[in-house]
Amino acid sequence: MPSLLHNGRILVDDAFQEGLALVVEGDRIAAVGPEAALRAVFPEAQAHDLNGDRLVPGYIDTQVNGGGGVLFNDAPTVETIARIGAAHRRFGTTGFLPTLISDDLSVIDRAIDAVEQAMAEGVPGVLGIHIEGPFLNVARKGIHDPTKFRTLDLEAVRLLTRMKTGRTLITLAPEMTTPGMIAALVEGGAVVAAGHSDADYPTMRSALAAGVTGFTHLFNAMSPLKSRAPGVVGAALESATAWCGIIVDGHHVDPVVLKLALRCRPADRFMLVTDAMPSVNAEGDHFYLQGRRISVRDGACMDERGVLAGSDLDMAAAVRNARDMLDLDLPQAVMMASSAPAAFLGLDSERGRIAPGYAADLVRLDHDLNAVETWIDGRPLSHAG
Repeated sequence: MPSLLHNGRILVDDAFQEGLALVVEGDRIAAVGPEAALRAVFPEAQAHDLNGDRLVPGYIDTQVNGGGGVLFNDAPTVETIARIGAAHRRFGTTGFLPTLISDDLSVIDRAIDAVEQAMAEGVPGVLGIHIEGPFLNVARKGIHDPTKFRTLDLEAVRLLTRMKTGRTLITLAPEMTTPGMIAALVEGGAVVAAGHSDADYPTMRSALAAGVTGFTHLFNAMSPLKSRAPGVVGAALESATAWCGIIVDGHHVDPVVLKLALRCRPADRFMLVTDAMPSVNAEGDHFYLQGRRISVRDGACMDERGVLAGSDLDMAAAVRNARDMLDLDLPQAVMMASSAPAAFLGLDSERGRIAPGYAADLVRLDHDLNAVETWIDGRPLSHAG
């Protein structure tokens, strides 16, 4: 039976509108329009009162290492993926890429199998996989284990492009491979982003020409912008077309730096990511990453040397922070959490907007921008209490 969502403020493109209702039929948005008109067209629809709350497109997170007390690297299984998805759904994430940090090819192989199985079984929200490394530069390793790093060869390309359901996102350091290898990944269907890279500007420009379309956690673990060496950051800020993931938690990047970045390039080419770790929606003040103890303090995840290890961020908080720390209006902040990542993944014709024909991936937000209810492919879940 169709559902008619009414009595709310619905985000249609770049503005919240009152007096509109929305009909969900199956896994799609069937119609958006004046409530009286929709009730006449869909008399059988079951009314669902939004109680004046905001309704926005579901958040899409392209970098989710863990949540709910589990880490994808520790157990790349369907059960782990489902647990991570459930942990993040309560914060408005309706689509995500389970993210594997640099590991052996055998672990990558198992992770791909797990994601394919999760999608086949209908685990809510799974859109593909993000393989972050191991084709990275030790000079910008961050928390990654450099003993896992390796060269990108044809064997690895075949592995990385073998998944045909969902999206495969690969983060690599362009200087550690060749434009030809990058092009082979893109031709095989992968989305390629630069990250954990010490590339100079010409190398980064060549990588963009070869098919790199994203930058993983802008400013973090990449060569900075200098007066005579633009580096990866300079190439990212110059590009008007590539997407930049940003972690807006007040720990990874100073908000002033992010505000300056927003003045350099189109806002719809920034996307909010969490880089979330097992601590999200879990108890405890620490977890372990590839044998290293990671402490969670004041919203930051760090090893014993003070190196950031992902984040304790969720997407609802990322949206609030983007509004409050970066002086964005709420529609802009939501756009960076929904339509921008959808476009980056090539899913913008079906996800990331509230419009007829789009997937019914929705988030109901209360006054404080908490996700009190979500729909994934039309299936509702209340987060009350």
